[in-house]
Amino acid sequence: MGEEYRARIFKSGNSLALRLPKALGLKEGAEVVLREERRGFSVEPLDGEEKIDLGGIAGALPWLKPIPPEDREIEERELDWEGRRLRDDG
Repeated sequence: MGEEYRARIFKSGNSLALRLPKALGLKEGAEVVLREERRGFSVEPLDGEEKIDLGGIAGALPWLKPIPPEDREIEERELDWEGRRLRDDG
């Protein structure tokens, strides 16, 4: 589980609203999915928005560069349970 936050429900027009902490990293206007669960509620970003803003961390590490697309490709290979190749494709 992640961090725990306290929030307060307030009236907004004819509805009730829940103020979400800035630390969650959500943007104003972002859509979320609210689910009523057996013992409470869950809220998830609708479009998979990140909850953590790493901008401050990345700025502190100027040597850290994005991985270029050509280096993001993963070579498919069959491995056993110890991580050894099952066959040599070379």
